[in-house]
Amino acid sequence: MPTLTYQARRGQLETYFDRTAVEAWSRLTSDAPVGRIRATVRAGRNEMRQTLLDWLPQDLTGKRLLDAGCGTGALAIEAAWRGADVVAVDLSPTLIGLARERTPHHIGAGWIEFRVGDMLAPGLGRFDHVVAMDSLIHYRARDIVRVIAGLAERTADSLLFTFAPRTVPLALMHGVGRLFPRSDRAPAIEPVAEQTLRRLLASQSGLTDWQPTQSRRIASGFYTSQAMELRPA
Repeated sequence: MPTLTYQARRGQLETYFDRTAVEAWSRLTSDAPVGRIRATVRAGRNEMRQTLLDWLPQDLTGKRLLDAGCGTGALAIEAAWRGADVVAVDLSPTLIGLARERTPHHIGAGWIEFRVGDMLAPGLGRFDHVVAMDSLIHYRARDIVRVIAGLAERTADSLLFTFAPRTVPLALMHGVGRLFPRSDRAPAIEPVAEQTLRRLLASQSGLTDWQPTQSRRIASGFYTSQAMELRPA
């Protein structure tokens, strides 16, 4: 079940991505020119998305995939090209609108259903694979693990997600970010040590049959994120 902490932070994220950062996010996730700092973030996100796609089967024909926190839909589109039936969900109606605009009319054997809402909504159904790229990095470690457990209840094959690793460079960047006016700040990222996260995952009810199988950290300028794959034991 979502906690009060999860619900409060979810509301902050919805406001930020649907109102405050719409234009910046639209440019960052497009081919439009961006500044040097945002260029490093774009490169890092592209590398992370490709990592997660590499961990998925090349042929997803007949598989159902949840893109949890899909943003403007880049990963969902790639999965659909591989034949997946994708449910792509995001809290932001504006980002979902951009995703729909950017989706080609023909995407191979798969299809995409874009939805506005919570990734934990029971009505989304069951899936073979779930991917949550950079959609949990603003939540505290225990909330991340509870969300993963909730997703695992309706996932058959693999669950891929990213978290913000606790590193000195990332802590320094957060310190610089606090110097900006509150109106210009994104919701705070919540760094977590990998070993702490693994310990919480191992002790979480509902995840005792799931094991971490791969992990990879990507650092590109002002972008640092770590991917982890969970599979049933």
